[in-house]
Amino acid sequence: MRHDMAAVRERSLLLVVDVQEAMRKAISGWEDTLHRIRQLVRAASVLDVPILVTEHYKKGLGATVAELAGELKGVAVFEKEYFSACLEDGFLEQVRGYGRDLIVLAGMETHVCVFQTGLDLIRFGYRVHLVRNAVASRFAEDRETGIEVFRQAGAVISSAETVIFQWICRSNTPEFREVLPIVK
Repeated sequence: MRHDMAAVRERSLLLVVDVQEAMRKAISGWEDTLHRIRQLVRAASVLDVPILVTEHYKKGLGATVAELAGELKGVAVFEKEYFSACLEDGFLEQVRGYGRDLIVLAGMETHVCVFQTGLDLIRFGYRVHLVRNAVASRFAEDRETGIEVFRQAGAVISSAETVIFQWICRSNTPEFREVLPIVK
């Protein structure tokens, strides 16, 4: 039995929020954040952790960036206009359909769409793991504020590598050997 705060792979859903083209030039720490998100997506794909992606107002902000979209073959993309995806018709039903109670949360912006979606997921009974090095905002202060309020709301604040190694759970397995190059 694992600790309740552990990111157990069989309970996890990776939710990637709004990593869209228009954000590229505006986001502080874009490259590092995108790298960590891609690590999570690659590891989730190897370890059979389902992935759900949101896109906010695609007409104005564009699609998910090509570097990430290329890693998301066959992954559901949920389009939204509310900052909280949970307010969109069908979103919670789609999340429930995965049968997972732990949401690993990454994306943009930490203090707006990631924040509002995450808080609502907590309200609906999900355990949320906010991956602090896989979320970003235009301004560092807004990012840090979002992370702090997540902590106050009961989210687990984690890192990409911490989540990935929790998903793997054990060394000296074929999965470990397949995922290890992702985190190096």
